[in-house]
Parts: sequence; structure tokens; C-alpha cells
Amino acid sequence: MRIAFLVFASLLLLSSCSVIRQGDIGVKRTLGKLRDKELNPGLVVYNPFISRVIKLPTRTVNLEVKLTLPSKEGLNIKSEISILYNVQSNKASDIIETIGPNYEEVVILSVFRSAAADVCSRFYAKDMHTAERATIEKEIAEHMARLLNGRGFNIEAVLLKSIQLPPSLATAIEDKLAAEQFAQRMEFELQRERLEAERKIIEAQGVRDAQKILSEGLNEQIIKLRSIDAFKELSASPNTKIIITDGKTPLLINDQQR
Repeated sequence: MRIAFLVFASLLLLSSCSVIRQGDIGVKRTLGKLRDKELNPGLVVYNPFISRVIKLPTRTVNLEVKLTLPSKEGLNIKSEISILYNVQSNKASDIIETIGPNYEEVVILSVFRSAAADVCSRFYAKDMHTAERATIEKEIAEHMARLLNGRGFNIEAVLLKSIQLPPSLATAIEDKLAAEQFAQRMEFELQRERLEAERKIIEAQGVRDAQKILSEGLNEQIIKLRSIDAFKELSASPNTKIIITDGKTPLLINDQQR
């Protein structure tokens, strides 16, 4: 009998205790009435026959939603979206009292569906695959924040994780991107050819100017002087050489005779 009493007492003691972990906030309901003060993380003792401890997460919650979004041209875009939010700890009692513990379905998802439809209907389907994607996410999050911040929820971000376009539109977008890349490649090739042509023109002009300067700088006295220098170098060489000159040409070396 004593053992049974001890077991019953132990079970009663355990059932009258609750642990609120870090990242959660607790709200005690006694005889249907909520306490105004929220319960911080730690051990909470209560009467299990007349009271209940309701826990809400104050950490960031990732709520994933699959939704069909409308576009400006009237297409239906299948999408998978993440809503990052957290509960304001000082509003936990108000949330339980005015909305209830199933606040995600009642408020957050309802507001999200309305905000997503309103924002996406102002953008083309292709915008969800371009830089406009970040703009769409930001506008949905801001729309939700205006409606939910005062209700005790912080909307941190809305993320378009995946977008499934209609096959015909997806093919059209891929073809357009391929055409743009081809046009950019052709423009690069043309620019390279133009630069090569300019380089050849500059090179030819340099050769022409060098020849012009050389021809203008050569006169009879300079040619004679260069001939004398050449004869001096040849005379200093120990090898046998045959030099033939006609009296007019400064220097003529016949390579076929030895």
C-alpha cells in the first residue's frame, strides 16, 4: 500500500511539472483563464487538475508552403515557399487568447496566401526567375509584416525556394537566354576582329613611317661612309673573301664564287 502511494505521489509530482526550453515561452491557463505574465524558460510547477501550460516558440520557425501563384499574364505558377517568423515573447498570452494555439493556420498562412497572390499578380512569370525574385520576396514579407507585427509575430523573411513554370514558358525563357548569350558572343568576336584590324593598321603605319624616315635619312655621303666601315670589318677578318665592285655599287659580294 505504501509503495502504491509513493508511486501515485511520484506520478502526481511529475505531472505537475513542466520544462520550458530555450527558444520557447510558456502561458499558464487555469480554469480557462490565462495568466497575463508569460513563463520564461525553466521549470514550471502547476496543478495538473485545473491548470495547463501552453508553449509557443520564440525562436525562428521555418514554415514551408506549397502554393500556386498567379502571374500578371494570368498564368498559374507552382511554387514552394518558406516563411521565416518568430513569436514575440511579450505577446504570447494575447496570441493564445485572441487567436489560439493553431495560429499558423488561422493567421499566418491566411495572410501569406493573400499577400503572395496580391504581390505576384503584379509581376510576370519570368520575373520569378530573374533579379525581380528578390523584390517579390521582399514585398510579400513587408505585406505580411504590416498585418502581423501588431498581432505578436515577426516576419523575418519569405523565400521562394522553387518555381515551376509552364513548359512552354520555360522553353521560351531558355531560348531567349540562349539567343542573348549567342548575341553577346558574336559582339565579343566582332570587337576582337575590330581590335585586330586596328592593330594591323597601326603596325603597317609604323612600318611605313620607319621606311620613310630611313629613306629620307640616307644620302650619298652616308652610304659611302657605311661602305668604308663594311670594308674595314671585312679586311679585319682572317677568312679569304672575294669582293667584286663595279665602281658604282658601294659593295657587291658574289656568294657563288670562292
